[in-house]
Amino acid sequence: MKEQIRQILSDGQPRKARELAVALSIETTSVNQFLYRNLDTFTKNADHRWTLASLSELVVEFPDTEWLECDHFEDALSAVESPLESSAPIVVLRLQPDTKVMLDAIARFLALCNQLVVAGKTVVLDFSGCKNTSSYLDRLGFYEHLKPEVEVLPQRPSKSRAAAYRGQSSRLVELAAISVDEPDEDIPDRLHQVLEQQYENNAPVGLHTILTELFSNVHEHSQSKLPGFAALQLYKGRKPHIRTVFSDSGKGILATIKPALTKTLRTELGAETDDMTPDLGIALIERLFTQGGISRFRKGGRGLGLRNTGRFADKFAGSITVRQDTYEVTIHFGGDEHEFAARTGLNKLEGTHICVKFELTRWLKPH
Repeated sequence: MKEQIRQILSDGQPRKARELAVALSIETTSVNQFLYRNLDTFTKNADHRWTLASLSELVVEFPDTEWLECDHFEDALSAVESPLESSAPIVVLRLQPDTKVMLDAIARFLALCNQLVVAGKTVVLDFSGCKNTSSYLDRLGFYEHLKPEVEVLPQRPSKSRAAAYRGQSSRLVELAAISVDEPDEDIPDRLHQVLEQQYENNAPVGLHTILTELFSNVHEHSQSKLPGFAALQLYKGRKPHIRTVFSDSGKGILATIKPALTKTLRTELGAETDDMTPDLGIALIERLFTQGGISRFRKGGRGLGLRNTGRFADKFAGSITVRQDTYEVTIHFGGDEHEFAARTGLNKLEGTHICVKFELTRWLKPH
């Protein structure tokens, strides 16, 4: 109920409990009781009309779990007001003790923190009780790319382990910046080299091309002062797999490709207006990774890179997740039919954040 009332009051118009009850189809007594139990979120004026309380600090509490996945990340964000759109000047992101974080969730952490700083927020990352996780983030290069204005608790490392050991792991490619002005063209090579070490035979044909295409998409579509980034991590265990992330905090793929959408294509995708709605965005992402053929460059041969990424993921029973604006799309490959899953109504995150997951059970070198 809290999120529903918050959304109703987000237009700034004060309302009586009776009006809220009508909008929610709930008894007024229940709404009144709820409002009085949540005076940290809602406040009443002299006319007995309710508005959103002015927050001085927005706290995002992540769940107590061994491994924090993207679903956990988004659930925690959705439980509070959108950090990027909140009036709160201070945003605190707090991990529970001993929580480990998956690579794609780390990418969202990093993007959100840096975007909040650009938006003028004071940002606090509370990693108290997560010594091992903070050490891993240091090794990954997280703190190198985290804006210096972000306060880290209990403390930010004074020296970078990523700088000291860069390129010395067979399971990890440290976070690498993808600058709009001066892109590091060696990033796909570094990702490919680590992947090659994992295969019993040679790395599959086309792998380097896929990594290059994903790198190029971040570079070409970002148009942001915040650099994009890429990273890779091999996870062992019963279901060994690789996760590689490509992230940008700019306009993103869909916003820059919008001018190339013809009226015919919009109709095919079910668009009723010229706006880039979540439904259109979801349909377009599915189209890009399964059929391709759409590019902001009106030249033959362009617009097939993301489709090729989908085809490659298909060989490995892999998946591709794309987080954009207020929604995400996951495409599961590995059969005659692709399985699509979409999640809408998420809190805002600028740019496009892609995670490609390759299953490696049949391909890893024996150890």
